[in-house]
Amino acid sequence: MARIVMETVGVETGGSNVQFAVNPQNGEVLIIEMNPRVSRSSALASKATGFPIAKIAALLAVGYTLDEIPNDITRVTPASFEPSLDYCVVKVPRFAFEKFPGADTTLGPQMKSVGEVMAIGRTFSEALNKALRGLEVKQDARNKMQPTDLTTPTAHRIFDVLDALREGASLEEVVAQTKYDPWFVAQMQQLIDVENALRAHSLETLPIELLRRAKRFGLSDDQIAKLLNDKKTAPANVIPSSLPLVLPSAVRAYRKVHGVTPAYYRVDTCAAEFEAFTPYLYSTYERGDEAAPTNNRKVIILGGGPNRIGQGIEFDYCCVQACYALKQLGYETIMVNCNPETVSTDYDTADRLYFEPLTLEDVLNVIDEEQPTGVIVQFGGQTPINLTRGLHAAGVPIWGTSPDSIDMAEDRVRFGGLLRELDIPHPDWGTATSLEAARRVAQRIGYPVLVRPSYVLGGRAMEIAYDDSSLAAFLAAAAEASPDGPVLIDHYLEDAFEVDVDAVCDGERVVIAGVMQHIEEAGVHSGDSACVLPPYKISLYHLNIMQDYTEKLGLALQVKGLMNIQYAIKDDIVYVLEVNPRASRTVPFVSKATGVSITKIAVQVMAGQTLEEIGFVTTPEVDGFFVKEVVLPFKKFPGVDHRLGPEMKSTGEVMGHAAHFGHAFAKAQMAAGTPLPQAGAALITVNDFDKGAALKLARDLQRLGFTLYATSGTAAWLARAGLAVTAVKKVSEGHPNIQDMVEAGELQLIINTPLGARAHDDGRSMRMAAVQHNVPLLTTLSAASAAINGIITLKAKDLKVRSLQEHFKTRK
Repeated sequence: MARIVMETVGVETGGSNVQFAVNPQNGEVLIIEMNPRVSRSSALASKATGFPIAKIAALLAVGYTLDEIPNDITRVTPASFEPSLDYCVVKVPRFAFEKFPGADTTLGPQMKSVGEVMAIGRTFSEALNKALRGLEVKQDARNKMQPTDLTTPTAHRIFDVLDALREGASLEEVVAQTKYDPWFVAQMQQLIDVENALRAHSLETLPIELLRRAKRFGLSDDQIAKLLNDKKTAPANVIPSSLPLVLPSAVRAYRKVHGVTPAYYRVDTCAAEFEAFTPYLYSTYERGDEAAPTNNRKVIILGGGPNRIGQGIEFDYCCVQACYALKQLGYETIMVNCNPETVSTDYDTADRLYFEPLTLEDVLNVIDEEQPTGVIVQFGGQTPINLTRGLHAAGVPIWGTSPDSIDMAEDRVRFGGLLRELDIPHPDWGTATSLEAARRVAQRIGYPVLVRPSYVLGGRAMEIAYDDSSLAAFLAAAAEASPDGPVLIDHYLEDAFEVDVDAVCDGERVVIAGVMQHIEEAGVHSGDSACVLPPYKISLYHLNIMQDYTEKLGLALQVKGLMNIQYAIKDDIVYVLEVNPRASRTVPFVSKATGVSITKIAVQVMAGQTLEEIGFVTTPEVDGFFVKEVVLPFKKFPGVDHRLGPEMKSTGEVMGHAAHFGHAFAKAQMAAGTPLPQAGAALITVNDFDKGAALKLARDLQRLGFTLYATSGTAAWLARAGLAVTAVKKVSEGHPNIQDMVEAGELQLIINTPLGARAHDDGRSMRMAAVQHNVPLLTTLSAASAAINGIITLKAKDLKVRSLQEHFKTRK
């Protein structure tokens, strides 16, 4: 049918995507849609089969035929051979509904996932379990207070189905409610049967064949340990409290003693009919092993797992650059990752690829197989950093910054002590494990306070509390996001400039690679703030202070590799907010703006070279301005307030470059899909504290020819200053109101600065309408100032385009 569709549409060459629906009752097949191009699933299919669809499509486009293109993996079969699989692949999407309170979590025809994980196994059950643990979603964190509704598709429904089967629901009941194909539910029921068999044993009585069967079903050591500790199906004469607690490490030791270890099979595109020359591997608990590890000097790089808000392709960029750099140094490169959307999981990026979940067990299994010279945890974001302690305890040689230094930067108490020792200013802070303790900390340091959990990424559950009541609500959310650590409470610096610094350190010397000024004020997560390199409003005095603090912190932490420091400047004081002794999400931005691969330099440092030997001893010069702007997914979540805050919500970013800041900012807005208007009507509605600064912005807009509108309070303020402004109604004040004007296309720009906890429903409705109708919406005065700068520059001079290659060629 797919061939008929492609022929009917007239596809002559290249990749296409055809989607089908199959009725499980009678096998009827219907065509849903067809895309005459590669699709999102093309990357997944390429990784699942080892057949590089986009690469083949590109070669076909320039005139090759399928029988003329060799298969990279077998080297003897042509691309005209369809892939044949002797394994099962499962993809599970990763969602981020926790970032958008109030969002409709029901899944439907509009895509809402922010990433995905892929797993390979010999059976569906094995691949499913590997994929679910690769998601890095703690099942215990799901809201158990809500009644389970299997009829509604949600991000967690597959977990709910497994729970329903555990509680005794029949296959027929589950199928009737979910409309799942009965085969899938039957496979899940078999998994539950294995779980029940495990519950009837202790570690000492666990039969080896049952253990092997559990591993073949994809159960992790952690899952097996929990099942052995759960005596729901144990004999009546067994007293659960009398049994010792089984730890995952004990299960690991037990199975290794009894020879229950994974084998690694190769993805060969031809079901083992031909030899595979590319080591693209997955684990399974079958007989035999196809890994054939070498005795070369080798380094394992741990990837970041599924894309999510706070950890995306920026870290994959670092992993790929690290592979290239290590190859140049003569090392065999080994990549461990489970994300089908990334370049690091291409079979030809690293010398060897293990498509495995990023858990301690799965990573240790690969290390046992390969026996590497070193393991790098700096480039995959928070995921590998969280594995550092367990890897170090297992005796794994971790390259770069020591696990103790990483822990010192992550542990707020230890880090606070280091800042005091170095006499570096930081916002007053405290930790709390209860509401009473949190209130004492807030009273001591003063409101407003920034509440955040420990050991999380992307500002998860971070909020600004202005009083005791909001503190209580935010504390509960922070504790749920990180139940194993205390909640951190920092004094929030209002109206501060925030700055990101990326640096490289070799233990003896620290060199700053880039200094980025946030365009939004402190309080907006760094991942959601537009930023500019080089900084355009930071004095040399403050830059020198940041240089000094960066050197002190890099040397004190004995960083070897990359380091990111976030600073805030308020009342002429430079404060350190946090230090991350790893790659940050700004590394690709800095590298492309400066033309220097700082990841490559960091890898050389980890391999034992000094910065002086490498020749990287001064901060790279930047020609012109580079502006990074974020891409936000609010259109996918109607009903969610579109106000930016301390919890990151962006899912991507773009970059604009020009000789002048205004042009660079304008280019970035165009790339992000919200180009700046050069004429029309602008609405200004700001809180009382911002009215004075908003006056200058309004004057500039009027000089540019914009018609001014404002809500009553702001309109009165502007009118008193002699500006021609028309007052408009808020949504609650009747019609016609702001929302009506947005929907009618009567507004081309909105400046709205809601005040923290006092942002009302009126502003929320206006912001939602602006996003849905693609009207540029600026929620901070600094962003509004940058936008007006961009409009002025656009009106004064046309944009020019030049490639980065040409830019750096000219500079040299």
